[in-house]
Amino acid sequence: MATGEPLTASSYIKHHLTNLTYGHHPETGWGFAHSAQEAQEMGFWSIHVDTMCWSIGLGLLFIWLFRKAAVKATSDVPGGLQNFVEVLVEFVDNSVKESFHGRNPLIAPLALTIFVWIFLMNLMDLVPVDWVPFLFSVLGVEYMKIVPTTNLNATFGLSISVFLLIIFYSIKVKGLGGFVGELSLQPFGKKLIPFNLLLEGVGLIAKPISLALRLFGNLYAGELIFILIALLPFWAQWTLSVPWALFHILVITLQAFIFMMLTIVYLSMAHEDH
Repeated sequence: MATGEPLTASSYIKHHLTNLTYGHHPETGWGFAHSAQEAQEMGFWSIHVDTMCWSIGLGLLFIWLFRKAAVKATSDVPGGLQNFVEVLVEFVDNSVKESFHGRNPLIAPLALTIFVWIFLMNLMDLVPVDWVPFLFSVLGVEYMKIVPTTNLNATFGLSISVFLLIIFYSIKVKGLGGFVGELSLQPFGKKLIPFNLLLEGVGLIAKPISLALRLFGNLYAGELIFILIALLPFWAQWTLSVPWALFHILVITLQAFIFMMLTIVYLSMAHEDH
């Protein structure tokens, strides 16, 4: 807990929902925030160090596991890791074949990366809420959120990256004129260009926003419920946390799958030349 702050249910929840933030404070200069208020006062250019470290670390874990499976791949009796990776790759490959109607060798690796990376980040939500923060508090670190997808910055970073790919391939496949024409001439033709731009523009901008908010909302709500369960008596924690964790396994998998599938669909639409 932050120094001098009394331990109450409200302060406990606030502590567990606060990121380890590094930035420039108007009064104290560069450094780590020691309270949620200080983190807010650091402004837009502050960095959530815990989100950055955990997301990058989980991305490296994904690369290491899949590289290990590729290096040790054999045509004889495969090991458990190779079986798991092959099933996962086949699942993603089939999903791309069913939903993507263009020809682009980037889409399947991108879909695999999105699904596994988001799943690993979501999976951190199953770690008991007090274990990692307590460990880091012993090391002198006041705040530590270990679920990157409960941070709106992380989910928007993912969705904006997908959005930029949508714009890139829309222009590459259709040309700049075709892309602008698609926004301005559909669905009502030349006579209602301003109205077309409004409808198509809102629909285009809604894609990254919906991707980010859907993932963030589901994982943030799940984390908050785990924190509320942790405030209950010990017997109630085990009674409620185990069923919720089992249900949450479905949530974290489904959210990774939805983000992947919507990315495939949006990029497929970007490759369709009307």
